[in-house]
Amino acid sequence: MPEPIDSWWARRRTSRGLAVPYAVGTYREAWASFPVLVRQYRPEHNGGIVLSQIPPAADVYLCWLCDAGHLFVATPDEQRNRPGRERRRSSWCPDCSEQAKPRALPMRPPMAPAAAVREQAASLGGAAPVVGSPRVAQTAGPPPAELAPVRPAPPVRPDPPVRSDPPVRADPPVRPTAVRRAKPTRASQPICDKTPAVPTGTPFVSVCAPRPASAVEAELRAELTARLEFEPGLNAVRVGRPFFDHVEVWPDIVLSELRVAIEYDSTGRHGLEHVGRREVADRRKDAALRAAGWQVVRLRTGRLPMLGPHDLELSGFTRQTVPRLLDELRVIRGSLFVDAYLRG
Repeated sequence: MPEPIDSWWARRRTSRGLAVPYAVGTYREAWASFPVLVRQYRPEHNGGIVLSQIPPAADVYLCWLCDAGHLFVATPDEQRNRPGRERRRSSWCPDCSEQAKPRALPMRPPMAPAAAVREQAASLGGAAPVVGSPRVAQTAGPPPAELAPVRPAPPVRPDPPVRSDPPVRADPPVRPTAVRRAKPTRASQPICDKTPAVPTGTPFVSVCAPRPASAVEAELRAELTARLEFEPGLNAVRVGRPFFDHVEVWPDIVLSELRVAIEYDSTGRHGLEHVGRREVADRRKDAALRAAGWQVVRLRTGRLPMLGPHDLELSGFTRQTVPRLLDELRVIRGSLFVDAYLRG
């Protein structure tokens, strides 16, 4: 149950037996992935406690101030999960998000009979009589001819038919049936035809693969190439089922000799990478690779949770990253097999 910042800080003092339970800067690295939250946090509204003294998983109410000047209360977990798919500044503030939503126009209530008469008379340029007024009922003359009720004419009996044949009944008109458009399914989406016709699980060089955009990924590839021998240049693996509009996936590093795909995941500059729907896409990608006979090792940074049995949780790319990766490759394929590809 979340509690105010004063109560939470006092309880942490008692449980840890310290006047300052968390020193300034203890959780600076954990909050570095959320620059918008660092800017919105105000120590003067939170008892003078700075953000780097609060764990991101703390169940505590904090005061935040957005760029528009809205002061609101939310827990760290609510703030870290608040941004949606679109990267807009208003998504970090509930008041700004509410103002950004389009509001439906109110429906006009049904007009009363008296109001309808007045509006019709005003459109014709005349005065509107007051419906139900006794003065109007007494002074009103006979209705005009065009408004006088018309009595129905007496029914005319048709002459008996000359022929004795029964009348032929016409068939009722056939109403055209409404044509419903079928919703597009995943199977009906067009599949890219640039993937070569190779067996499932075969690595190759794809012309559709995006260029590496992460400097850490290039550094990781260079460090791994210096320690391990593997075929360079491969950037795709053929899978057995479509992955979005392709039958191929593009791992960050393809170890064709070990049939292992390496992925380096971080939360990105805005803290939106590999979370939410993008995490669902990562799980689909891993499932497609495993179905093709491959294993996946994800290097998860920024406190991203592990998705597979061989993922590694890292604080960042350090000197211990490649040795830990090699140890995990030995767990997957065996020490004898992996050590045979080591350089030197």
